[in-house]
Amino acid sequence: MDGYLGVDVGSVSTNLVIIDEEGRVLTDVYMRTRGQPIKAVQEGLREAGKQVVKGINILGCGATGSARTLTGVIVGADTVKNEITAHAVAASHEVPEVQTVLEIGGQDSKIIVLRDRIVTDFAMNTVCAAGTGSFLDHQSARLNIPIEKFGEISLKSKNPVRIAGRCSVFAESDMIHKQQMGHNTEDITAGLCEALVRNYLNNIGKGKEIVPPIVFQGGVAANTGIRAAFERALNHEIIIPQYFNVMGAIGAALLAKMEVRNKKTTSFRGFAISDVEYEASSFECKGCPNLCEIVNIAMEGKILARWGGRCGKWEQLKEEDNQEVKEVG
Repeated sequence: MDGYLGVDVGSVSTNLVIIDEEGRVLTDVYMRTRGQPIKAVQEGLREAGKQVVKGINILGCGATGSARTLTGVIVGADTVKNEITAHAVAASHEVPEVQTVLEIGGQDSKIIVLRDRIVTDFAMNTVCAAGTGSFLDHQSARLNIPIEKFGEISLKSKNPVRIAGRCSVFAESDMIHKQQMGHNTEDITAGLCEALVRNYLNNIGKGKEIVPPIVFQGGVAANTGIRAAFERALNHEIIIPQYFNVMGAIGAALLAKMEVRNKKTTSFRGFAISDVEYEASSFECKGCPNLCEIVNIAMEGKILARWGGRCGKWEQLKEEDNQEVKEVG
């Protein structure tokens, strides 16, 4: 059986999937990045290698996420694409008629508008925590309830309280005030769900034409309270794909499949790279006043790739580059 690997490395989670020729998910891995993307990718590959059915031949590999450039070098990706493209491709594969994609992860969130399977508009939030999963994580910890139960508890609310959700700091102080006034946990959690959705729509979704079918993906899609809050706010059904938390990786795998169709070969280094020693380092280029920070990725002492310069001078590797790095370092 032939398969395609997709890797999505973000600030919070690292996700890997293997799909077959029809785009069906054969195996998926979801784990925390914990500030160590190289280690997370290697652990993810090790786990995917254990789960993969014997006889599957990986024909292509794609990388996406905030650490996509680094990931692409490590795994030998055939294609490296941004998160907007990857999530749009995955959503279109799962729901061909999709016109709006809502994506909320741990540290960022985005909205993607599609028409006839083409992205026509999008917006991202990578600054404010009030529209992301970390907002709910923090508040659930203060309420002393498991984040896995947050949505379930909020659905029991009969009178959600209004909480100022424009800023996570203000939301927290407002939530404490509501607790002191005697509101129960169900009404407060429901209010927090509505606050997150309100903040999302007023900021990321502002000026966007949100029409059905609407697909909700990302880790926060597991929260039934957020889904219900979106349905109330938009007055439309919200579709949550089966693999909502690894959609970026699915998109990367689908993009890899398209890429190798033209290349006929793959650059994938294989699952054995989970045991290879990689090292990231950097130095300051003094070739001009820009003083760019150049990042090196080395495998067992040999430079595999460089990036970070504005002029592209360092991106083309030469035989003598490894010696130069030792001298600069």
